[in-house]
Amino acid sequence: MLNYFIVFLISMVPLIELRGAIPFAVGMGLDLVPSYIIAIIGNMLPMPIIYLFARKVLLWGRDKKYIGKFFTFCIEKGEKGGKKLQQKAGRGLFFALMIFVGIPLPGTGAWTGTLAASFLDMDFKSSMIAVFCGVVLAGIIMGLASAGLFGAIGAIFAPK
Repeated sequence: MLNYFIVFLISMVPLIELRGAIPFAVGMGLDLVPSYIIAIIGNMLPMPIIYLFARKVLLWGRDKKYIGKFFTFCIEKGEKGGKKLQQKAGRGLFFALMIFVGIPLPGTGAWTGTLAASFLDMDFKSSMIAVFCGVVLAGIIMGLASAGLFGAIGAIFAPK
């Protein structure tokens, strides 16, 4: 039970999120399906708070002595991610956000996606649904990778 709680906590951590929680769960020998569900819940739990408050807090703190540099970094990352997403997506912003969150690459998770959505002034419901779908997609990809599926496919098609 404690290991599942650790999976839950890991999935809430920025930059690590579900992408680190699922491989951790598999490495600990935990069942994949419960770990997957727990990781999704943990990854999504902070998202409404981030959407509603992070932008306001970051803008407030960007000129403060000790936290200003970090807050400015976060603002720039959110704005940059949002602009990049909007340029590539045009009217398909919902799907672009979902793919942005769902492809497990560094810096493209639910935290960054939700912050970008708030900077783009996407509506709350659409943002949360797109991020949720992206988290589910990332979880599937990480689950398959952690279970060794991609290695098995590579072994099948590797030249002999």
